[in-house]
Amino acid sequence: MINDLNIIVCLPIVAGIIIFLLPDAFRILKGILALAITLIFSGFAIKIFGYADALLPLVQQTGETGLLPEVTRTLEQYTVMNINSLTTIILLFVAVLAPLICLYSIYKEKNETFPSQFYSWFLITLGSSAGTVLADNLLLFLFFWGVLGYTLYKLIRQHDAQSSDAAKKTLIIVGSSDAIMIIGIGLLWNIAGTLSISELSVHTSSGPAIMAFLLLAVGSFTKAGAFPFHTWIPSYTGKAHGVSSAYMPASFDKLIGIYFLVVLCSRIFVLNQWLTLVLLILGVATIIIAVMMALIQHNYKKLLGYHAVSQVGYMVVGIALGTPLGIAAGLFHMFNNAVYKSGLFLSATTIERKTGTVDLDKTGGLASKLPLTFITALIFALSISGIPPLNGFASKWMIYQGIVDFGQQATGVASQLWIVWLALAVLGSALTLASFIKFISGIFLGRKKEIFDNIKEVSFAQWIPVILLAVICLWFGAFSTKYVVKELFMPASGSFSFFSIWDSDLLFWLVIASIIAGILIYWIGRFKNMRRAESFVGGEKAGEDKEFPVTGFYLTVKNAPGLRQIYDLAGRKWFDLYDLLKGFVLWTNKGFSYLHTGILTTYTFWVYAGFVILLLLLIL
Repeated sequence: MINDLNIIVCLPIVAGIIIFLLPDAFRILKGILALAITLIFSGFAIKIFGYADALLPLVQQTGETGLLPEVTRTLEQYTVMNINSLTTIILLFVAVLAPLICLYSIYKEKNETFPSQFYSWFLITLGSSAGTVLADNLLLFLFFWGVLGYTLYKLIRQHDAQSSDAAKKTLIIVGSSDAIMIIGIGLLWNIAGTLSISELSVHTSSGPAIMAFLLLAVGSFTKAGAFPFHTWIPSYTGKAHGVSSAYMPASFDKLIGIYFLVVLCSRIFVLNQWLTLVLLILGVATIIIAVMMALIQHNYKKLLGYHAVSQVGYMVVGIALGTPLGIAAGLFHMFNNAVYKSGLFLSATTIERKTGTVDLDKTGGLASKLPLTFITALIFALSISGIPPLNGFASKWMIYQGIVDFGQQATGVASQLWIVWLALAVLGSALTLASFIKFISGIFLGRKKEIFDNIKEVSFAQWIPVILLAVICLWFGAFSTKYVVKELFMPASGSFSFFSIWDSDLLFWLVIASIIAGILIYWIGRFKNMRRAESFVGGEKAGEDKEFPVTGFYLTVKNAPGLRQIYDLAGRKWFDLYDLLKGFVLWTNKGFSYLHTGILTTYTFWVYAGFVILLLLLIL
């Protein structure tokens, strides 16, 4: 079993380092090698899924004398890996997503730029993700967690100033949250006297315990992309290569960040009702704020980025409930989001490759040219919008049930406000559907532009990953209640029962039957005489020379009374912590620069003033 863990954690990292030696001219070879390593990783991740709970070291002692055994004993103590129902299911999800994204990335258009040494950082990310999930010691966890922050930076940075700025913003935000986590881990050590996750159970009944939880939660929220530490994700997805976005912000960062939030809320700490209230407020705020920003985006990659943020809110709400049903729902939605969000980013990559633009106003009518991309993107869009019988509906419905159950069973202020959490969660789903109507209709429907006449569908190696991701959306939605939730998520969350009348199998077949019936009615009806009339838009004939950009309709949202001012402030970065802190630092530097006059008497005055202040502080 120890050898299995070494392969899962160490093999991708070592292989990634070795691939650095190959020049970028061998990109396809490097991609094939990375895919092979990823498949080996997946095989071992599936193998340990059936293992019993255990604590095992990556480094095992082999001797009793000399310096080496002493060093080994120390390493054995700090490299303990925790195999349990939660860690193995996260690894299973990583094992599903990584090979599909790697396979898609091997094909590249001419003149298309990839991040430098993409496959090396891809594999290092894979091994570090496994190490983060399995680590039982918080110091080892922090090491792998920090490596993921750096690989996140390397996977976005390309050869232009805009991607470099987005990479710098990502590194500063994520790196700052890691520094805050170090303080939280120090507080936790002071409180509990151990850094072993399996031994911790701290009640948040004191100030230091509450502070430790909040400091560690900052790291989880930043990595997952929850409000108010989310602003790096739209910047990242707007400028990064689509494959990098599908790999990190869309999937791995969600899996790792939400995994840590589950560990914080259900294993390391015992939350009081006020912390539960704070998490629920931040969860619903993440849902609504991000989806409102997505509604007004013209850049479809940034639109997807804001939805990557919004969906985290549902996970936070489910986990904050603290019930087995809520935690299972949060974990289920975490995986569902990783699936359909990865699929959406891969679809967006295809569209950008074929059209050369990320502007919704410059696309349209691509369904006939990219039918496979259209069908799969439609499945992903319907899934994220919570349309039955897809997996997004299944996990959102579980979250709704968890909120109702929380309101009936729990006590405290948070449970009394259950109707608020439910209403905002449902509203967020409706707004998600509205923004994805814009996404689908703006790209695939409407009038096709002549410049897209020669566009062709993607290659075989590229349509396999998106089709498999679409199939997972269907399968996890159709068999969620009887198989998926019971076999995958209930062992990690604890047993519970559904209290609503909902059978995912029956719902799936009813929807399929209705679609078949609709197709039959359509084909029967088209044989009858039908009157054709010209289309009118706004009282005018929709001639061949008229265009009606889908984004125009959504300007009414941006210009609505009350929202106009908020959107204006958002456009000026008033709600972006990174820009606010950057502005404060620049303002402070400017203030200090006025003190550097170059006059000796001025410097002497500041020296004596500082000396007097120090004396006063010592006296007081």
